[in-house]
Amino acid sequence: MNPENKMMLIAYGIFAIAGIISGIMGAYAPLGWIIGWIIYILTPKLLLTLVPDLPEELKNERVLLRKTFWSFFFFWLYFTGLTYTLITDYKPVAYYDKALYYNITKG
Repeated sequence: MNPENKMMLIAYGIFAIAGIISGIMGAYAPLGWIIGWIIYILTPKLLLTLVPDLPEELKNERVLLRKTFWSFFFFWLYFTGLTYTLITDYKPVAYYDKALYYNITKG
């Protein structure tokens, strides 16, 4: 496998785990959201350790942070929202009687 593809797959896994941890901690502690960003800052060190055969242009931590930012943001956001919603037992409420959700649930 290409080292860059291997790096990104590992990064996606780390970011998904960061989102799950943030969602769980966010449901119980106000600082839970910050944990994901701390994991993002620590990810380049982990990636450089796990994928030693990266090209020279990707061996800089700042370059890795820049390259993985959007993938981190969307994976983290999705898994944080999903986990937080599942943990807090979210119940949608229709506030308007002409809304589609109201018509589906109340008929």
